[in-house]
Amino acid sequence: MEALTTSSYHSINPSNRKLRSKRSPLISVSAVLTREKPAAAPSPRPSKYPTQSAPEKVPAPEKTNDASSRTSAATRPKARPRPTMPPAAPLSLPMAFCNALEGVINTFVDPPALRPSVDPRNVLSDNFAPVDELPPTRCPVIRGSIPPCLVGGTYIRNGPNPQHLPRGPHHLFDGDGMLHSLLFSADGDATLCSRYVQTYRYLTERDAGTAVMPNVFGAFHGIAGMARGAVTAARVLTGQMNPIQGVGLANTSLVFFAGGLYALGESDLPYAVHVDPVTGEISTIGRQDFSGRLMMGMTAHPKKDSVTGETFAFRYGPVPPFLTYFRFDPAGNKLADVPVFSVQQPSFMHDFAITENYAVFGDIQVVMKPMDMVFGNRAPVGSDQGKVPRLGVLPRYATNESEIRWFDVPGFNMMHSVNAWEEESANGEKYLVLVGPNVLSIEHMLDDLNLVHSNVEMVRINLNTGVVSRKPLSAANLDFPVIHPGYVGRKNRYAYLASMANPMPKVSGVVKLDFSRIDTGNCVVASRDFGPRCYGGEPFFVPNDGSEEEDDGYLVSYVHNEETDESTFVVMDARSPTLEIVAEVLLPDRVPYGFHGLFVSKAELLSQRRFS
Repeated sequence: MEALTTSSYHSINPSNRKLRSKRSPLISVSAVLTREKPAAAPSPRPSKYPTQSAPEKVPAPEKTNDASSRTSAATRPKARPRPTMPPAAPLSLPMAFCNALEGVINTFVDPPALRPSVDPRNVLSDNFAPVDELPPTRCPVIRGSIPPCLVGGTYIRNGPNPQHLPRGPHHLFDGDGMLHSLLFSADGDATLCSRYVQTYRYLTERDAGTAVMPNVFGAFHGIAGMARGAVTAARVLTGQMNPIQGVGLANTSLVFFAGGLYALGESDLPYAVHVDPVTGEISTIGRQDFSGRLMMGMTAHPKKDSVTGETFAFRYGPVPPFLTYFRFDPAGNKLADVPVFSVQQPSFMHDFAITENYAVFGDIQVVMKPMDMVFGNRAPVGSDQGKVPRLGVLPRYATNESEIRWFDVPGFNMMHSVNAWEEESANGEKYLVLVGPNVLSIEHMLDDLNLVHSNVEMVRINLNTGVVSRKPLSAANLDFPVIHPGYVGRKNRYAYLASMANPMPKVSGVVKLDFSRIDTGNCVVASRDFGPRCYGGEPFFVPNDGSEEEDDGYLVSYVHNEETDESTFVVMDARSPTLEIVAEVLLPDRVPYGFHGLFVSKAELLSQRRFS
């Protein structure tokens, strides 16, 4: 089997970051026993707030709705060339030895070709292929105009983008976090900047010039997983890595609270980042433990209450307590942990929900079973079909778990929540209402992203009697939900979700749900398809300034055309029955498919904290 060298890897990831439409020409991704020395290494670590001149203005083409005009190379903003970098340092003997051991495992024990769902030739093909960083680059608006509520703010999308050649199995979730930020200027144009989140893992592997830390989702499988665990232990003992400083990728989402902007990945602490409100440059400030009060990790989906200013979060893990709940006050101070010992098996708890008085957790059928890797030749994280999913309802200001109540909800596996709120009936009975996509094919959630299908449901829990009922809101495959941020934890009417394509997280379009139509069995009241071979990502809702109407605002998303290899940014009218595109920005380079995004307003950008 021919080994994939650094040079062949760059044939799918060219240094000038040009667009690529064909399947990446990966020959093989078996490990190499000897590494081809790269011709260049990354530049020295930048300062926290690098001085950045204003990005060069690129003349905008005449605005038009003619798609053919948008494919012209003459009108496309040009990406800046990659800076010259110093030579890489040679590998140390322990690192070369560990790399050789991994090469044996990847070639003879667990070749990626035997597991197509983690074969980099499949996982990193087409618009999933990684791209280089992009300094701030001006982008023209080619359709309509940017709405005033976006001007001065920035839309940031997080997602996986491996900086080095995967030497073995690679799951999409294993890529280094890269932020793609689009800053909207007052003159009507936009500035795109793409930067890695400089996690401890990213910096360690950047300085080493090669992958050092294991791919958690792709590599730990059966006997080969145990062997890779032994190699990882050897790397720790020889000083190649220090897991105490973090092993996460910060590749999942972002949150802004108490003046801080954070890139999130649930296997690690949040990483504070900074976006320059003038130039759009992105800088990583560093890993944040909130004065030593936050340990191990934090969910990638914290919930911010816009009324109280508080932020609620949790962490989960493979050792007791398997679930720990906590919150931040409006000033960003982390308060005491609330361990939840009634979760008796480590579960994959990716998201949760809050109401005005409760926090709601989904204990689903995706579980951690390390012994399956030892005795079953399987992955340590998988589905347990015999487990009954349940929802845990905990008072959101609880100081311990004594008041948590668990409700069995058979067949309801919630990976993402839409929203939750409380209601009271005419006879005084109290209800908790939860809306979320239910993953019907939960056994494929981490194994084959082509087979994941989710239907949105509304779950009603009678808090007096304990009776649970469910109703479908749509039969379509929908996920990546978003609502008006001012309604988090309070009763709302509308939600916006991505129409999922294959493999997840490719998105073929966006739909709008109206919960008031629940008795019809189909709450879809508006939709937009991105078109043939055009795919986007999670929509994000930006409310109109000063409006009191829940759906008065805009949906935003990056969209990639696989036929022309163009990436654009689209703004859709959330009140239109067709979710009409009211503005479109032509991007200078391809933005790969990713996960979750965030809009940071002008006021929030100007109020960003300067961390010490």
